[in-house]
Amino acid sequence: MNAHLLKELQHISHSMFAKNYFGVFHGSLSAKTDIHAFIINKKDIILDEVDEDGFIRLTCNTKKDYRWKEASNDAAIHSEIYTTLPNAKYISYTMPPYTTAYTFDHTIVIPRDYYGSTILKEVHVYDPKNFKNWEERAPHEIADYFEKNDTHLLLIKGFGLISYDRDLREMVKKVAILENSCRLLTINKMNTP
Repeated sequence: MNAHLLKELQHISHSMFAKNYFGVFHGSLSAKTDIHAFIINKKDIILDEVDEDGFIRLTCNTKKDYRWKEASNDAAIHSEIYTTLPNAKYISYTMPPYTTAYTFDHTIVIPRDYYGSTILKEVHVYDPKNFKNWEERAPHEIADYFEKNDTHLLLIKGFGLISYDRDLREMVKKVAILENSCRLLTINKMNTP
């Protein structure tokens, strides 16, 4: 695997974990390595301390071999996005606390802070309706949503945030801006009589 790419993913993973965007055993981060392959964190890896051995290389559109059992549970989602969206270079699944909590009572996030309103404008909340079969539906529904909507962020009610971009830092910046916007909206609501 590309040493520079792995170092960059490790750094970003540590930062996102420190901000509480990843849980101890949930969340995923991947990077496309060529037209049909990507690297993703392994299952049950703590994303704060991930090293080179914490990532695994997978191939899209092929029979799922033993490597898929070692990979993050989100690997099928990442694979489907990479297959559907040629411009996707990096993907993350995060569960930022304020952003995820905001989805319980809202169908859209309309940031009121400067960075949120100028960069994101608004983010719609996708309702998966039924979590019983979400794991099977998620890869196709998420890729389909991105294909039909001009956005790089998919905020899913009670599930978290799927994001992709061609630039790793841009992707992470948008996740951080959305979390900050939701935090400010929540604090403002708590302080409003």
